[in-house]
Amino acid sequence: MSGMIRYTATALALTLAACSNAEPEKAPAEVPEQPVTAEPVAPPPAAPSPPSIGPTTGGDGSEIILTPLTGAEIEEADLQGELGCSFATAGAAPLLIAMGNVASKEPAFGLIKIGDYVERVAAPGGFDGMLKGATFSGRGTTIRIALTGPATGGGESPPSPATLTFDRMDGAQRVFAGRWSCGP
Repeated sequence: MSGMIRYTATALALTLAACSNAEPEKAPAEVPEQPVTAEPVAPPPAAPSPPSIGPTTGGDGSEIILTPLTGAEIEEADLQGELGCSFATAGAAPLLIAMGNVASKEPAFGLIKIGDYVERVAAPGGFDGMLKGATFSGRGTTIRIALTGPATGGGESPPSPATLTFDRMDGAQRVFAGRWSCGP
C-alpha cells in the first residue's frame, strides 16, 4: 500500500512540475538515521538581583540579596488593611509590599523576600504612616523607605522615586533604588 501512495505522490509532483515552467525539485538526499542523544539541560538562569545603588557593606561580608515577591507569596500572606504600598525596582515585581488601615494607630504589616525566605515586617502608623516613606522592622532587620523626589505620572496614586535601605542586625547594609507606590 505504501508503494501505491509513494507512486501517487510522485505522479502528482511530476504533473504539477510539468504544468509549471519550473524544473521539478530534486528529492533531498536521505540522511542516515543517527542515534538521538539527550543534550544536558541547562538550569534556568537565576533571577537577577534587583539593581542596587551599591554592594552590601559591613557585617559578616555576606551579600544582602532581596528577591521580588511572587503573586502566590503575597496571596498566601493574606495581609490585612484598607490600602497598601509597595517598593519595586524598574520593571520588576515588588521587593516589599505592605497593607494598613487609614487613620489607624495599628501598624501596617508587610512582606519582604530575603533570598528565598519571605519575612513579615511591620511599620507604625497604619497606611498613613507609609505615605511619605516608612521604617519597617522584622527579625533582625530594619528596612527604611525614603522618597527621593516628587511623584511622577498620572492617576490616583502615582509612584515616587525612592530608596529601600536594608539593614541587617550584624551591621550589613545595602541600598536599592526604585519607586514607592501607595494607594488602592
